[in-house]
Amino acid sequence: MIYVIWGAVVPLLLRDADVERLRATIVRETGLVVTSSNRALLEKGVRERIRSSRAPSAREYCETILSRPEELMSLLEWVTIKTTRFFRNAAHFAAIELDVIPEIVRRVGGRARKTIRLWSAGCSTGEEPYSLAILLDELLPSGYSFHIFASDLSSAALAVARRGFYGPNRMNGVSDARRDRYFIRRGDGYIVRDEIKDRVGFGRHNLKLDEAPTGFDLVMCRNVITYLDEQTRSTVAGRLWNAMNDRSFLFVGDSESLLGMDTRFEFRKTDHATFYVKQAK
Repeated sequence: MIYVIWGAVVPLLLRDADVERLRATIVRETGLVVTSSNRALLEKGVRERIRSSRAPSAREYCETILSRPEELMSLLEWVTIKTTRFFRNAAHFAAIELDVIPEIVRRVGGRARKTIRLWSAGCSTGEEPYSLAILLDELLPSGYSFHIFASDLSSAALAVARRGFYGPNRMNGVSDARRDRYFIRRGDGYIVRDEIKDRVGFGRHNLKLDEAPTGFDLVMCRNVITYLDEQTRSTVAGRLWNAMNDRSFLFVGDSESLLGMDTRFEFRKTDHATFYVKQAK
C-alpha cells in the first residue's frame, strides 16, 4: 500500500530500517523507548509530519530528523502518552498530605524564607501540578509559601497546561468544593483560578539531556521512567537526586521502582503509599 503526499508516493508502512533509525534517534535524544506496541503511532506520526514538512519520502524525513531536533520534538507529540487526571492516585496524595507535607513544614520552619519548592517532572497537560498547588494551598500554615516547577517534553501539552482550561470530563477527581473554590466556570469547561496558576511555572525540559533546577523539597516523576531505556533511567535518577534538598521526597508511578538502580534514595513505606527519600548527607 502507498500514501500520496504533496504528489509524492510514500510507503504506507515504514521500512524496518527506517523504524530502527528513528528508534535509535529518539532514544539518543530523549531516552524514550519506541516499542512494538506503539510502532503504529510512530508510523502515523511520520506520515502526518511528512505531510506537514513536505518531505518527499520517509527516508528523507528520517534524514531531516537527524539534522533538525525541533522536528523530532514534533514527531514525539504523536508517540508520547499523555494520560493524566486531577489527584491521580489518591494514595499518593494521601501520603503527601499526611506523611510528607507535615515533615517538610517542620524542616522548612527553620529557614528564613518558609518557601516550599516542588517539581512536577513529566507534568503533561497540568493536572498534577495544579492538584499539588490546590493541596498545598489547603494545608500550609500561615507564613508559608510554595512554588511548583512543572516540566514536560511536549510543547503541545505545556500549552494546554499553561492555559489551565479543562472540560467537564477532565474534572474527574476534583470535588465539588474544590471545583467551586479553585476553578471558574468558562463556557463548556473550567479554568484554574489565577491564585493557583501563579504558583506554578511551566517549562519544557528534557530529563535525559537538560540539567535540572535545584532546591526541591518534593519531586513528582510519575509514569515517566517506565518509558525510558535502562541507561536513561539511571541518568534521570541521578538528575533528580541532584535537584533535591536533603530530607526531601520523590514519588514515582505505582508500577515503577528504583530498585536495582544505583541510587542513594531510601525507600519508605507508610500506611498510605510508598515513596523515596533523599536523606541528609
